[in-house]
Amino acid sequence: MAFELYGRTFASRLLLGTARYPSPAVLAEAVRRSGTEIVTVSLRRETAGGKTGGAFFELIRSLGVQILPNTAGCHSATEAVLTAKMAREVFATNWIKLEVIGSQDLLQPHVFELVEAARILCTEGFDVFPYTTDDLVVGERLLGAGCRVLMPWCAPIGSAMGPQNLPGLKAMRAEFSDVPLIVDAGIGRPSHATAVMELGYDAVLLNTAVASAGDPAAMAEAFAKAIDAGRLAYPAGMLEPRDMAVPSTPVIGKGVFA
Repeated sequence: MAFELYGRTFASRLLLGTARYPSPAVLAEAVRRSGTEIVTVSLRRETAGGKTGGAFFELIRSLGVQILPNTAGCHSATEAVLTAKMAREVFATNWIKLEVIGSQDLLQPHVFELVEAARILCTEGFDVFPYTTDDLVVGERLLGAGCRVLMPWCAPIGSAMGPQNLPGLKAMRAEFSDVPLIVDAGIGRPSHATAVMELGYDAVLLNTAVASAGDPAAMAEAFAKAIDAGRLAYPAGMLEPRDMAVPSTPVIGKGVFA
């Protein structure tokens, strides 16, 4: 079940955010039980916390996972590029989850600034993971800018609404059949994660649904299992919905026992 991102192979298809956990110990346990190999970190939000930022970064490094810094809180290509460069210095990685927000209410990506930021960062040697919409044209532009991964949302960040446009996500999977696709934002329940993985998506990134749960570590494990179930189902060949009943035990042509 392994898959590849920018030349690196991973067994877990769950990417986990690190914000809003009740304590560092709870975060560490959630990472452990999820089996994730990639965690996201917001440089701007953590450094804004003052003296606690250094301790938090040390905790993240101690988890032994791939760090994917993000540009959360940025509203322009200029801001995002600067934040990405700082993150590369702090975490010694070219990986960056690129977020450029256009709507403060919906936290929807600003796709024009996003594409521009992606172009600049790819030119400067970053491995860019762009948080985007399920728009096919925007996806094409991001790939043209040099991205080798796309991260479409399924609902607004933190909304927990689950997939709002399954046909759109399905079309994106069909259009970009050879591109790693990671659903990012809006996942609220393990069943939501299973649903998008059944479409053939490669992975799921989530934060709030785990961090805000009554038992974050247990919820992280639940999501990991749900993602595995969806991934196993996709290549297995699922039964398509029908508009009529079909008996699982046909009787026509079969012997009848009195």
